[in-house]
Amino acid sequence: MSELHVVATAHAPQAIGPYSQAVLANGFVYTAGQVAFDPATMTLVAGDVAAQTDRVLLNLKAILEAAGASLGKVVKTTVFLASMDDFAAMNEVYARHFGAHKPARSTVAVKTLPRHALVEIDCVAVL
Repeated sequence: MSELHVVATAHAPQAIGPYSQAVLANGFVYTAGQVAFDPATMTLVAGDVAAQTDRVLLNLKAILEAAGASLGKVVKTTVFLASMDDFAAMNEVYARHFGAHKPARSTVAVKTLPRHALVEIDCVAVL
């Protein structure tokens, strides 16, 4: 089994439980799910799902960069939405962040998210 390396950066929200922001293993970065916490205040950003998706993707970008990867190296994402009615607004912001790169993705609706966030996203990226 290969070594596991924990990734931690002050440029993304600190873990609020017994988990890591990300873990490196076998040439991949596995991130924890990110909600729209402002890393400076650890509070949920104000606004709709578009504003929250933007913050989530900025958080993921910071974690990936701390690991030596980038959004352009993402292989797979999972998007959790509090309401599928927010899919189009989330998708618009998501597409803006990823540009021409189109990782594999699953999107699911969930009953609730931490701190009643509207969106949570995790990802797997190659180093």
